[in-house]
Amino acid sequence: MGNSMLQIIVLAAVAVFLIIKLRSVLGTREGFEKPPVPMQPAPAARQSKFEVIEGGVDQDILDHAPEGSASARALSQIKSQERDFTVSEFLRGARGAYEMILMAYERGDISGVRAFLSDEVADSFQGAIDQRTSQGLVTKAEFVGLREIVLHDAEYDAATKTAEVTVRFMGELTAVTKDASGAVISGSPDEVKRQRDVWSFARVLGSNDPNWQLVATSD
Repeated sequence: MGNSMLQIIVLAAVAVFLIIKLRSVLGTREGFEKPPVPMQPAPAARQSKFEVIEGGVDQDILDHAPEGSASARALSQIKSQERDFTVSEFLRGARGAYEMILMAYERGDISGVRAFLSDEVADSFQGAIDQRTSQGLVTKAEFVGLREIVLHDAEYDAATKTAEVTVRFMGELTAVTKDASGAVISGSPDEVKRQRDVWSFARVLGSNDPNWQLVATSD
């Protein structure tokens, strides 16, 4: 047998071996085999119950007002008018406003916070400050912190588009009041006192002024 014939036989044997090997790895198709099942897209992540959806649960509201309450309904109406409004962000703003306004009042100068006060509240604060001044009294106060801030109530007037949100605060501060001679009338710079306040903030939704104004105070 010549070399050429021997090479042909060897190559044929190798080819047969490779065919058998490929069949064992890839398998074969016979008859009307089902077509391969197309890959299904990964299932979308299950929607969290905390996500705000149209007509669904709004956890931002339920964190601060009972479901179905008048306050919850009012907050929902406020949100429908201003999509950027959130209760959590509002309360953060109210926290800062409380400290700023309270300290301005205690120190006897509300000019820096006048834009955040309604005319009625500003007149009331200024009247009390003027009375202290006429008596020669001077108050020195420092804000220590806020122990509590809770949404107390919410209302929305669709006719005027006026939203009103009432917040309950419990602040801690030091305050000492002295007379013209420097004698201490009340308080102590070393004594931390707790002060409870219920403040109502209002704003006409859709107006160019983004500021909420303090429109009522109580304790």
